[in-house]
Amino acid sequence: MAIVVNLDVIMAKRKMSVTELANKIDITMANLSILKNNKAKAIRFTTLDAICRALDCQPGDILEYVEEEEDG
Repeated sequence: MAIVVNLDVIMAKRKMSVTELANKIDITMANLSILKNNKAKAIRFTTLDAICRALDCQPGDILEYVEEEEDG
C-alpha cells in the first residue's frame, strides 16, 4: 500500500501506550492496533482528528505517502 501509517513512531515519541490512546480517543484496542500495524484499509476523519488531538500532532506526522515499486 502506498500510504504508510507511522502511528507507532508518534506514540513512542509521546510515550503513549495503545491502551492509553485507545481510551483517550474512544476506539477499541483491536481497531487501534490494526491502524498502528498498517493493516487498515481506511480511517475516518473523526478518528484521525481524535488521534491528532490526543498526540498533539498533524495528520502528516501519522500518514506518509511512499511510492510503490512496480513489478516487471
